[in-house]
Amino acid sequence: MTALGSSSQINWQKLTAGESAIALRQPFLALPPMPLAMIGKRPLPINEIVRSVVQEAWTDAGLELGTDSADGSGIVIGSSRSHLREWEAMAVQQRQGSFKGDWLAALPHTPALMAARMIGSTGPVLAPMAACATGIWAIAQAADLIRSGQCERVVAGAVESPITPLTLAGFRKMGALAKTGCYPFDCDRDGFVLGEGGAVVVLESAALANKRNACVYGEVLGVGITNDSHHVSAFDPTYRMGKRAVTTCLQRSGLNPGDIDAVHTHGTSTAQNDRMEAALIEQILGSHPLIMATKGSTGHTLGASGAVVVALSLMSLKRQQSLPCVGLRRPDFELNFAQVAKAQPLSNILCFSFGFGGQNAVLALASRSRARAVLQ
Repeated sequence: MTALGSSSQINWQKLTAGESAIALRQPFLALPPMPLAMIGKRPLPINEIVRSVVQEAWTDAGLELGTDSADGSGIVIGSSRSHLREWEAMAVQQRQGSFKGDWLAALPHTPALMAARMIGSTGPVLAPMAACATGIWAIAQAADLIRSGQCERVVAGAVESPITPLTLAGFRKMGALAKTGCYPFDCDRDGFVLGEGGAVVVLESAALANKRNACVYGEVLGVGITNDSHHVSAFDPTYRMGKRAVTTCLQRSGLNPGDIDAVHTHGTSTAQNDRMEAALIEQILGSHPLIMATKGSTGHTLGASGAVVVALSLMSLKRQQSLPCVGLRRPDFELNFAQVAKAQPLSNILCFSFGFGGQNAVLALASRSRARAVLQ
């Protein structure tokens, strides 16, 4: 679910058509109009996003709510902001002497608990929070639960409703928000555009998926997660730990750089991020992988962005079709950018996520059987 639409199918159709959900919006009168990727006319409560993505993922996996299929299933659903919008509203109420908020229902791990209640999960419930790397970290944790034998099935992903007065004001003061739109890797990029949304996938052990003849989109091969320990918002200029995240992911996945068919980038449309990602790709993977970037269409969903990237990459693997770099007109780097969606062989895709505080997360997906944890 993104500002493009409320289902994976609608998102896929609009993305492959090169459409963008970004428009000039003014959700708060105290702040000026700015480009945003909003699902509705007003910021959407995060619980509505959770309800939508969990129900679609569970149904798409061929499972039914209210049955014993969730017994022992794990939940790993993260968010970098979680219920911040509700906390800001409660703070205003407190100052006005009219506090009515249900603060217990707005704790940071509430999206994960809500998902557990929806499907009736009795397994472990985790709620990771790692800035914009949250989504990939969540899916990596879910795969670990399966590979360690703790679960055979895990619902994993991330959700975000980041359009709040504090978030917008903070990013504006940093100078990180775009003035016109989102153009990843473009010479004319001028910042990122906040977007609402989330994505959830159902992971299963290969044994369980094979037993019930599940429709498999792809497999998690491996992950590389590191931290720069450098600065609250700027990348380490050597990109040392970003490179290690990529190489670690390749090693744990049993892949060589030449095995990578495509990279679904973080692609925020900021000068720092775009330079860093381009350098990692050029220095480690070379110029052959196809480069996909979708935030020019969906906006930047912060903690949910990695999960959105993984979900879209799985659809690319299933359909054997690339996704375009929406908003890219004048490439600033000599890479193999996907200008339009087209059919082509795709076996292995790397998914990139990089977050404030130097959080680096890289996950490898495959279209054929190579690992013990499969994605649906």
